[in-house]
Amino acid sequence: MCADPDTLSSFWWMTCYLTTGKHLGLYWAFGTVLLLLAITAPAALMFGFGGAMAARSNFLPLQWFGKAYMSIVRGVPDIAFFLFFVIALDQAFEWTRHKVLCPDWDQPIRQGNDFVVCDAAKLPLSTAPQYIHEIYGFALAVLTFAIVFGAFAASVLYGGMRAVPRGQIETAEAYGMSHRQSFRRILVPQMWVYALPGLSNLWMVLIKATPLLFLLGVPDIVYWAKELGGTKTPQFTSFPHGDWRMWYFLFLLVFYLAFTKVSEVVLDRLMKRLTHGQATTGGEAQRRAQV
Repeated sequence: MCADPDTLSSFWWMTCYLTTGKHLGLYWAFGTVLLLLAITAPAALMFGFGGAMAARSNFLPLQWFGKAYMSIVRGVPDIAFFLFFVIALDQAFEWTRHKVLCPDWDQPIRQGNDFVVCDAAKLPLSTAPQYIHEIYGFALAVLTFAIVFGAFAASVLYGGMRAVPRGQIETAEAYGMSHRQSFRRILVPQMWVYALPGLSNLWMVLIKATPLLFLLGVPDIVYWAKELGGTKTPQFTSFPHGDWRMWYFLFLLVFYLAFTKVSEVVLDRLMKRLTHGQATTGGEAQRRAQV
């Protein structure tokens, strides 16, 4: 039916146009963005929790590492970090594999501007199928996002830990709790109350940062909207059209606004759950509302 677009009515023309292979790439990109957020958010939270605990450590080298992680990563522009770190990380992996798999290599790895390793050390292998290359690129993107936003999460969680009244920790220890028990039962449950507003803002920033995927070699929804919305002529496609980028980007605007609205509702409910019975502003507001 879609073989000859000139014979189609407006409805069927648009139906065929929206089901072309390139549009399927756009729809797939939506899934890629959602998958990135689903994996990156908990991964960044893990990096952040580890960084915050390191910054609170009494072991000075570990404390310096945690504070340096927060300061350095937060101080570098995201786009610069993404462009540098992914290349450095990829080359670090290949250099390590090269040293292990090709010990007899007698040529320099750095050859001018080129980074040359043996075929067995390349990631992914040149003989690997295309989906392996895509998974590898996506995995690098997730790791990069997690490290970058983990530094911001570490700063938020570190502030949340410091906001918990010291007297409660001392009271728990006076009742016989060990330092580890007071940390797990007193500090961490209350820390989330103070940290959640900052983590909520960080989640919104993470949503808006997903177009940076294109810098990491992963086509995202903004890339596809730009490509599909541009002027198309018969020599490039059988469905020519004018400059439709405004409509594509308007659709993305609605998508991001709807997604952030849903996030706000979920985070507000989570905040009410965490502050229930707590001696905080949110907990006091709930107590007064029930009176």
